[in-house]
Amino acid sequence: MDVSNILASHAAKYQSVTVEKETPLDVDAGFLTVTDPNPIDEESYNENLEEHLQSLARDGVQALLASLFTLPTRPSPDGPLAQLPPPTTQLPRAKPLPQPKPKTKWEAFAAAKGIQKKVRDKKVWDEEKQEWVNRWGRHGKNKEVEDQWITEVPANADVDHDPRKVARDARKTRIAKNEKKHAQNVARAANPRDARKQEIDKTLATTRISTASMGKFDRKLEGEKKMRGVKRKFEPTEKSVDEEAKASLALLSRLDSDAKKTRREPPAEESVLNTRKAVRFASKGRGALALAKEAAGGRSSKGSKGRRIGGKR
Repeated sequence: MDVSNILASHAAKYQSVTVEKETPLDVDAGFLTVTDPNPIDEESYNENLEEHLQSLARDGVQALLASLFTLPTRPSPDGPLAQLPPPTTQLPRAKPLPQPKPKTKWEAFAAAKGIQKKVRDKKVWDEEKQEWVNRWGRHGKNKEVEDQWITEVPANADVDHDPRKVARDARKTRIAKNEKKHAQNVARAANPRDARKQEIDKTLATTRISTASMGKFDRKLEGEKKMRGVKRKFEPTEKSVDEEAKASLALLSRLDSDAKKTRREPPAEESVLNTRKAVRFASKGRGALALAKEAAGGRSSKGSKGRRIGGKR
């Protein structure tokens, strides 16, 4: 009995589980994907597109199932489960990379000054108890004054002075300050553009009030808000004689002080004695030449007088 026809029809109906391609299929069991790098057969593609696509899908699924049956399995109530390996296909990110977290004011200051961050221990040594206690929290070292049963009171304290309440209020103030700084850092990290905009607006407002008109006649930028609370104080046009005299004296005193500031100071190597001032004082304002003539004349008269006295003798 010839069964070759029966086997041929069976083989045509049930294809082989082995997929043979010119270029092997790229199977990624981690993502349950199959990539076919082979070029498209134009003849079969143009002849029957649906059959061509079904053939490609069948080969890909067959290769994927063959790779899954080679993976290790583990038992479960629903049956054996295959343990998928890590994916090998590099997929692009669905979202952009996260922006770097902006530094807080302390972090920026520490980076500029080269200060290294030190992690403080949660435990601290208590000399009185001779044991390690918590730095914060329940029965923490920061609550030592609040929890102790006796506390020294200053001599100048009020009658109703409560040291425990003072220590508690100081601790609450520190906590509130830290929470406020933390909220500012979170807001700055959430909206860095808003923080930068506020900084630019503040700088712009500072430059506006540097002019004589307090920015009234300066060129306005597009979208710039109107400044409020910036006014220039003008002196009244009419004043009494005493007020005008005081204003004039104040102006002269400022001019004199400015002139003294701009006056050249002598170098360190020069003498401390002001020779010009000393000569002006000794000559009573007549100058060094008059002082020299006076000194020369005084010596000659003194000598002639001495000779005359000697002649009389």
